[in-house]
Amino acid sequence: MNRLALSDVKNLQDYELIRDDWKRDVIAAKARRRVALGEWISLVFENRLTVLHQVQEMCRAERIVKPAAVQQELDVYNELLPGPGEVAATLLVEITDVDRVKDELDKLLGLTSGEHLWLEVAGRRVFARFLDGQSREDRIAAVQYLRFPVGTDPAARAALESGPLPVVLHLAHPHIRASALLAPETRRELARDLAPDVSN
Repeated sequence: MNRLALSDVKNLQDYELIRDDWKRDVIAAKARRRVALGEWISLVFENRLTVLHQVQEMCRAERIVKPAAVQQELDVYNELLPGPGEVAATLLVEITDVDRVKDELDKLLGLTSGEHLWLEVAGRRVFARFLDGQSREDRIAAVQYLRFPVGTDPAARAALESGPLPVVLHLAHPHIRASALLAPETRRELARDLAPDVSN
């Protein structure tokens, strides 16, 4: 997937003029790209639109206007985009009871080892690769960034998009087990992410 560039980012005035419609489009896109795993864990699969939205909102909130400063934001957020043959996601632990957050997160230690979360595509397990530096031995963050290396073979993309077998997201951790069947629109979105030089 092509990286975001300075030319993709609207200046604050232009962004403000389109922000309401823009946010509506992003919310609709995220709905197609969100997969719930159990009661309080979900994954949002990221693409150029969802990541650009984060950049635009960060620049708006922090009043970032200098090109060098905007580029710094792009350098950070471009890390969330998938590489060739990958789909990328943000995993969110969404516990609304503040008093439970630390205890529940502590129970998820080990989640980022790469053994507990996978996509099942065409009967094959594609394990999540978590980005480094998001957790420690004794602590885990409520937001995690990860990638699934589905592969560059066109057959893998076809299986993800419209193959006869279901595509399932699995979480198997000592504290929580959940599975979610990916909807057809989610499968199509992720297959698009695997297209070479995708600019969506």
